[in-house]
Amino acid sequence: MTTTTSTGVLAAYAGLGAHRLVEADPLLADLLEREHARQNETLAMVAASSSADPSVLACAGASISNVTTEGYPGARYHAGCELVDEVERLAVERARALFGARYANVQPHSGSTANQIVLCTLMKPGDTLLGMELSAGGHLTHGSPASVSGRFFHAVGYGTDADGRLDYAQVAELARTHRPKVIVCGASAYPRTVDFARFRRIADEVGAFLLADISHIAGLVAAGLHPSPVDHAHATTTSTYKQLYGPRGGLILLGRDADLPLPGTRRTLAQAIAHGTFPFLQGTPDLGAVAAKARAFDLAAQPEFRALAQRVVSGARELAEAFAGLGHTLVTGGTDNHMVLLDVGRRGLTGAIAESALADCGIVVNRNRIPGDPHGPRITSGVRFGTNTLALRGMGPAELRRCAALVDRVLTALVPRDEAGFALDPAVRSEVRGEVARLCREFPLPHHTP
Repeated sequence: MTTTTSTGVLAAYAGLGAHRLVEADPLLADLLEREHARQNETLAMVAASSSADPSVLACAGASISNVTTEGYPGARYHAGCELVDEVERLAVERARALFGARYANVQPHSGSTANQIVLCTLMKPGDTLLGMELSAGGHLTHGSPASVSGRFFHAVGYGTDADGRLDYAQVAELARTHRPKVIVCGASAYPRTVDFARFRRIADEVGAFLLADISHIAGLVAAGLHPSPVDHAHATTTSTYKQLYGPRGGLILLGRDADLPLPGTRRTLAQAIAHGTFPFLQGTPDLGAVAAKARAFDLAAQPEFRALAQRVVSGARELAEAFAGLGHTLVTGGTDNHMVLLDVGRRGLTGAIAESALADCGIVVNRNRIPGDPHGPRITSGVRFGTNTLALRGMGPAELRRCAALVDRVLTALVPRDEAGFALDPAVRSEVRGEVARLCREFPLPHHTP
């Protein structure tokens, strides 16, 4: 790769853009300024939340995004791609090294798109897809009828046992009964370790492909704190924000099956995934996002990232233990990853009520369905918490206990109010807001303020 000494042109260009925005569109600039401040002044406890390093965001907003092209490095459909080819090759090389993969595709625009690419590469409309039920912790793209995956394919759902744990016996039984073309494992709201090797054995028994979606645990996998699916699954997908602290985007990884010939085609699995990405489902890649992914993968390969991931896990366990000690009901009774799922229905609340009350106090969470939930996704009986951003702030056990106490203070103070639902005492709101502000000042988002 050819290298040149930095002249500061990128920094000046970014500054020019910000200056022009403020001058030409003060309304939009003010909204963006306020959003920037909001992120630093609130406790983001959404399991999917993270905060990208400014160097990652700089890549996403760089002039490389002006380049229009299609195809892959060395085989583009436009001229002028010599440098963007090097950027994409760098992103691929770093992704492969980070996850120990044999193949990586960095072009998917999102984790959902990455899932769609794999499914549409390996399946035809009407083929059977076996995935985790949305109410059990699965994702929309794992076969929900609200998603393309549940409409183009014949979707069958598996769930959890009485303790909220993955029911592997049910997965095996459904696989034998329905003989799916693809089995999806991985979840968006499951706080326990996923046994990818066991899923592969089930897939092999029925002749199915296995897709592992690790969007929520990719950082733990990269740091070696959760088993990797890369050599167990035929394909592994992830979003690149959330736990990788990168840009909005997706990633597809292949392990030992990368060179597997696909029946009825002249392509290997890797060649089929490349074709499935372009030209089948996507056109031109977002090259700013590709550059930002390369930067995020490099950050995730550093020793500091493993320390961050360790704080994510230990913080979630501390949060879970604190909630349990305060009398809250935890789905599965605890956590193995970054996620804590509370059953607020046991307290006569709904997830929507809890989410709204907490947001009013500067604590950002999200409502979430839980196993056996009588409510739909807009109401729910659960609330999902995550520690990605709290760990990034550098919070330790004492601070996680403070966070749990603040959440408990709000939920305990909610009182029924006729047709309007529940009300929160203004004094409690003011007290919690003040403590949230203190925590955010003590533990600011790194590099968030120049």
